[in-house]
Amino acid sequence: MSSFDMVVIGAGPGGYVCAIRGAQLGLKVGLVEKEPRLGGTCLRVGCIPSKALLESSELYYEASNHFDVHGIGINGGVELKLNTMLERKTKIVHELTDGLQLLMKKNKITVLQGTGSFLGPQKILVTDAEGGTQEVEAKNIVVATGSAPIELPFAKFDGEYIVSSTEALSFPEVPKKMIVIGAGAVGLELGSVWSRLGAEVTVVELLPRVTPFADKQVSTALQRALTKQGLNILLETKMLDANVKDGQVHITVEDKNGEKSEISADKLLVSVGRRPYTGGLDAEKIGLKLERGKVVIDDQFRSNVPSVYAIGDVVEGPMLAHKAEDEGAIVAEIISGQVGHINHDLIPNVVYTNPELAMVGKTEQQLKEAGVKYKSGKFMFRPNGRAKALNAADGFIKIVADKETDKVLGVHIVGPRASELIAEAVVLMEFGASTEDIVRTCHAHPTLSEVMREAAMAVDKRAIHG
Repeated sequence: MSSFDMVVIGAGPGGYVCAIRGAQLGLKVGLVEKEPRLGGTCLRVGCIPSKALLESSELYYEASNHFDVHGIGINGGVELKLNTMLERKTKIVHELTDGLQLLMKKNKITVLQGTGSFLGPQKILVTDAEGGTQEVEAKNIVVATGSAPIELPFAKFDGEYIVSSTEALSFPEVPKKMIVIGAGAVGLELGSVWSRLGAEVTVVELLPRVTPFADKQVSTALQRALTKQGLNILLETKMLDANVKDGQVHITVEDKNGEKSEISADKLLVSVGRRPYTGGLDAEKIGLKLERGKVVIDDQFRSNVPSVYAIGDVVEGPMLAHKAEDEGAIVAEIISGQVGHINHDLIPNVVYTNPELAMVGKTEQQLKEAGVKYKSGKFMFRPNGRAKALNAADGFIKIVADKETDKVLGVHIVGPRASELIAEAVVLMEFGASTEDIVRTCHAHPTLSEVMREAAMAVDKRAIHG
């Protein structure tokens, strides 16, 4: 029987980072993964392939609609080569997953192919795809099994007509019509991809606005931009049922006034969230405490079973790859006797549409509800020289700060390359910066980051260019 200092179940962003960090710290590490390739949902069928398609589809959309602004003419029109686009996506995924295999060898991590389940507090059974088994002992076990898409009881996934995000990454042809249930990050991103490529996309959202986790002004601006691009967004609308007939999906929806109507499409993407993937662990064998499918942990990521830790999507908090990565590294450090730290209040959230949405910290709505006295400043991208050069001047940056101390409490961006700009805000807030600290920091010109500085100036009504 193989024996390890630490065994990690699940090789997604949290799991593989935990394994590598543990190996760096001198632990003998085993990594259990049921899929043939490492990387989890994020790398194989989530973050990475979706961003590849978002980039390719945006270039196609720009070439079809906006290249003339730059003085670029395309004789004979723009041709979509969907197979090439999908092959590029797959190539990127394979390069990154192959890279992970090399990292495992480099760090002397033993990869155990199969599904991991508990035999005891320090014993794992690994069952491979052919039914073969091996028992593994570990002083410490880290559960990093991730999550899976939520399936609605009246719209079960069939992989062809009613699909999850996994199938929506690989449609063999552009659907003429597509319905997306859920206006969160996944729904809006994949809806954007297929809309750019020519599909007529309808987004159905139960709540009053898209990206309901974000600042209200930012959500409204994003919705306006996506509607302008062609997405039909139905808010405060509920899907009641879904049926497949004659190669089409037919759904019944009900609006806030109780009026019902039917919508049909070639594809129905259900993206209403994800659930923790803990069902195959045999947690009851060791008395592992779960709540709503999530592992209950303390502030050191330790479960009620002292030798078992958990990270990522299977514990409380946002289901984000970068959150899982940080938790993975921290748990490895804790197991190695070091002190780990993560500020769960400062985990950035990003939606990779065009324009992008990015945020960190508190929204105005949250501060109002908490009774916190605050001030805010907003600056548009439109006056910014770099944004104009990019032909991407829609959107703004908003900063909210404590009214008395000037400490930055939240930064909210809708605009070009918001996913990159938010990093400055996270660093500033991690070190307790004020808006004055941003103002007094020189930003290169011309850059989009100057909008961050102008927004900080706007908090005290002293923006220079607007």
